[in-house]
Amino acid sequence: MQADAAPMSGASGAPAAQALRGWQRRALVKYLTAAPRDFLAVATPGAGKTTFALRIVSELLAERTVEAVTIVVPTEHLKIQWALAAARHGIALDPKFSNSNSQTSSEYHGVVVTYAQVASHPTRHRVRTENRKTLVVFDEIHHGGDAKTWGDAIREAFDDATRRLALTGTPFRSDDSAIPFVTYEEDAAGFKYSTADHTYGYADALADGVVRPVVFLAYSGEARWRDSAGEEHAARLGEPLTAEQTARAWKTALNPAGEWMPAVIQAADRRLQQKRQHVPDAGGMIIASDQSSARAYADLLTKITGEVPTVVLSDDKDASLRITQFSESTSRWLVAVRMVSEGVDVPRLSVGVYATSASTPLFFAQAIGRFVRSRRPGETASIFLPSVPNLLLLASEMEAQRNHVLGKPHRESLDDPLDAELAEQKRDEPGDDEQRKIEYLGADAELDQVIFDGSSFGTATPAGSDEELDFLGIPGLLDAAAMRDLLRQRQEAQLTKRTANGEVPRPSTHGQLRDLRKELNTLVSLAHHRTGKSHGQIHNELRRICGGPPVAAATSDQLKARIVAVRQLSQQG
Repeated sequence: MQADAAPMSGASGAPAAQALRGWQRRALVKYLTAAPRDFLAVATPGAGKTTFALRIVSELLAERTVEAVTIVVPTEHLKIQWALAAARHGIALDPKFSNSNSQTSSEYHGVVVTYAQVASHPTRHRVRTENRKTLVVFDEIHHGGDAKTWGDAIREAFDDATRRLALTGTPFRSDDSAIPFVTYEEDAAGFKYSTADHTYGYADALADGVVRPVVFLAYSGEARWRDSAGEEHAARLGEPLTAEQTARAWKTALNPAGEWMPAVIQAADRRLQQKRQHVPDAGGMIIASDQSSARAYADLLTKITGEVPTVVLSDDKDASLRITQFSESTSRWLVAVRMVSEGVDVPRLSVGVYATSASTPLFFAQAIGRFVRSRRPGETASIFLPSVPNLLLLASEMEAQRNHVLGKPHRESLDDPLDAELAEQKRDEPGDDEQRKIEYLGADAELDQVIFDGSSFGTATPAGSDEELDFLGIPGLLDAAAMRDLLRQRQEAQLTKRTANGEVPRPSTHGQLRDLRKELNTLVSLAHHRTGKSHGQIHNELRRICGGPPVAAATSDQLKARIVAVRQLSQQG
């Protein structure tokens, strides 16, 4: 098939629902040319993996390469979402197919099932696959590495499939469990890396206007808690702490009964209101760690905004309906536990509050992916998060492309002991702190920094201050270059005002890091105007020369080394 061929009809004769994007057309040509049994497509969340997969489904059914289709998804809600999307392409999928009743109407081209559903009865799905020439589409294939039983189950169920198409937006995991039907190649060090047949990363999608640029607003503040021995502790988020101190300060900040969450929710709602002046249906979502916190955050939203938010809980039978209703409405806020962090398509979401202590790269990328789906030029996403080293690092590396590595835990690359201590999801389950008898005493909130395109902007300012409002009031429609310029102007205005008032910087590591980041960003900006290289390219070059993490997570010594390096590069130029 040629790249410029006209759209083909859907499986039922209906025309294809929409024209393909550039990456989708390139991947489709590659697939149809090679006609592989297995194909892995890696595309950033929001890029359109579903549309790409359904086009392949339509092609293979039309040419009778396959007779039936099975779509495997992570959650129940996605079964409905896939069926609706398929219907727009003229493909009929049964989202209600169950293991207990394996019969389905002959009018369906196939079924949609969950990984858990397959794992509970792999033999039944194997028989269905053997009986007809079947294409299996794995949505977010990395779930095939979730516990050995899931991987074994999909391997048993679909080993005899005629074709297998694997999709993922995050081809990495926090463990080294092999993912079925994914190809691994060994590097010089002996580690095996996953290899994709087609890759479309966030940086490429951002350049094409397919996804929104993301602004991260990181909030710090002093947290206070009492341990089981009755001893009181205090620590400031964003400053060098032990892993235990960071974990306690983090959970203290997220406590719905404290001061930190109400202040951050208030700021996030102000940001959302600003966006809605330009995008009237813009919505926001709070991602909570557990159901009790989600309900408490919903109560806070009601008090702050005067509007009752939509609450989605994993054990709610109406969860899918609630998500759909919110997606089609113009109401402001959605509160959810982790089930909405992956695959759920609510394009109007543009403001997020990351109110969970989950810190793995996989979860973070999937969560942020809920906010980056672009609908019109100039839309940006704003994410509010705790000023924790792990999260600051991940926010600064939005454009990084990772592959799944066998034999080498990914948390090693974060250069921070907290991820090693907190990566396991069970550390975040309700009951952990009750058992440890930790009493949270409260935490104040402070806008620590704004991260955009790998750079850090702003000087620490209390929540509710005029300086905070300067950042929250940035226009809702703004391209990346204008956003960067405006953030820089806000930062310069802050510093000018403080200098005029004779304010002395806070004598702490926190204040020193602010000053060093400002100096480095100023020098990088000068190098940008001199060389024409983007800010991101210059920061990456400095990291290559000096080592260390992105600016937002760098130590004072690492920042000082980069300041020296960028000055030397300027002199050489």
